[in-house]
Amino acid sequence: MTFEQLSIFLIFLGLFFFLIWGKIRYDIVSFTALLVAIILGIVSIEEAFVGFSHPATILVALVLLVSAGMVNSGVIYLITNKIFSTPRTMNSHITIISSIGAILSSFINNIAALALLMPIDLQVAKKAKRTVKKTLMPLSFATILGGMVTLVGTPPNIIISAIRQKNLGEPFSFFDFTPVGITVCLAGLIFISTFGWKLIAEKINPQSEKKTNEGKEFYFSELMISEKSTYIGKPISDLKELFEKFEATFIKTDSRKKIITEGDKITVHTSPADLDEIRITLGLVIEDAKRLFDSEETDELEVLEVLVTESSRLINKTAESVGLFWRQQTMILGISRKGNNLKRELKKTKIRQGDILLLLTPRESHKEVVNWLGVLTLQDRDLSFTQHGKAWVSLSSFLFAVFLSSTGMLSLTLALSILVCFYIFYNILPASQIYENIAWPIIVLLASMIPLGYALERTGGTELIVTLLMQFSTDWPLWILLSILMLVTMTLSDILNNTATTIVAAPIGLNLAYRLDVNPDPFLMGIAVAASCAFLTPIGHKNNTLIMGPGGYEFFDYWRMGLPLQLIVLFVSIPSILIFWPF
Repeated sequence: MTFEQLSIFLIFLGLFFFLIWGKIRYDIVSFTALLVAIILGIVSIEEAFVGFSHPATILVALVLLVSAGMVNSGVIYLITNKIFSTPRTMNSHITIISSIGAILSSFINNIAALALLMPIDLQVAKKAKRTVKKTLMPLSFATILGGMVTLVGTPPNIIISAIRQKNLGEPFSFFDFTPVGITVCLAGLIFISTFGWKLIAEKINPQSEKKTNEGKEFYFSELMISEKSTYIGKPISDLKELFEKFEATFIKTDSRKKIITEGDKITVHTSPADLDEIRITLGLVIEDAKRLFDSEETDELEVLEVLVTESSRLINKTAESVGLFWRQQTMILGISRKGNNLKRELKKTKIRQGDILLLLTPRESHKEVVNWLGVLTLQDRDLSFTQHGKAWVSLSSFLFAVFLSSTGMLSLTLALSILVCFYIFYNILPASQIYENIAWPIIVLLASMIPLGYALERTGGTELIVTLLMQFSTDWPLWILLSILMLVTMTLSDILNNTATTIVAAPIGLNLAYRLDVNPDPFLMGIAVAASCAFLTPIGHKNNTLIMGPGGYEFFDYWRMGLPLQLIVLFVSIPSILIFWPF
């Protein structure tokens, strides 16, 4: 063993010790490990920061931005209220969303499948008032498992097919991976949905807990029935029942009829987040909001919560009388007032000292608006106001990007880059929110680990591991050799990315088959399955990296469910391979 090999092994050993210990933030630990490798000369200065420009790092950032865009456009509201509108137990929810994730990732890239479903899972958890820590990891693992079923589901399958074509003259076909892949996937899904999720630690990330437990302010707001509403002609009682599902209270309507008609104004008492979801899901509108979005004088709009003080120009006046809309391109979305319900329209309601207002105002001039009104801005709670009519544009453009990637016309990274630019120019994703929606600690973690992975491969560390294990096992039965090869490949995949692991392990499998004069297909298929099974760390697969921040996971959390899942994959896949791809 050379000095470089010994050094890189010790660096990884120390890295995993501190990540499992969990007392120091994971991005700081990984970046420090990279610095140690640079100082020791294992990683050159030229290679040190290539991880920040690596396609994998860019892809993770792009997926986070795409997810934010789909939330902003209302896609997530529509899907959650179509598929997940009925409250379900944790078991049934995990079963359903994991199954959907596995099916999707069988035919599209598993990262793209997670990009669509992760914000849905977050929204469902928010509505059910439960932590996402129990559900995001099962979803991530399910999309990884689903990727094994077809040729295009995951990069290792594509690489293995190309290597087979180069060495044997014929690639694996689209569904050659299906018999083994679907067997492994079903076994994994059964484990995940019945018992696996229960192994995840209950401890919640303090920052996630803080955000979840922040108090809600409830506002009196007005919604209007648009000409396109599907509720026109239906009883008003139907809307009352729907509002209860969103924790909103139906206060009154200006209609004297018992049925809903176009232009009816409905007063509700609800939180800002629920108000936004109600609008999008039920197809209701807020009067003057469209005019504000279409105004040439406004660029990006944001929602503010402000407190009316005794010196405010709004005291005993209405928003209409002070010209709030035409003077400041600002409108009142809601009024929080202790005491009686509002008796008049929002813009015609006299404001009192102590009222809390929900304002929709231009982002670039919100400080001027606050000063002009003489009000105090309350704590920022990341409130949003989703624009009507952009949900289907957002979703269809996402599916088109995935189609271009799946057919090989564009790489997934390039397709999502174009999609993000489209979201920005179409104002689905405001430019001011771009950097806010990227989980920078995750980016630093991934960018630091990529050059370390390269160093492990370049120094011969990966080949040394495999060679040492193989030289002691060449006289063993073939199924044991296959098991060892898969176990080693799984271990490497948890440290390197699955693409690098496949490239390293595939030639070893071929050489082993040639040496033993047996069919190489079982070894190639085993490597394809094992390289995809990176369940023990947040760095082995991009999907695991993506969920780390939103789920509030620590390094050791992946082992709790990942280790038994990897063992299940091993026990199920080996007999499946021997049946469908005999030696």
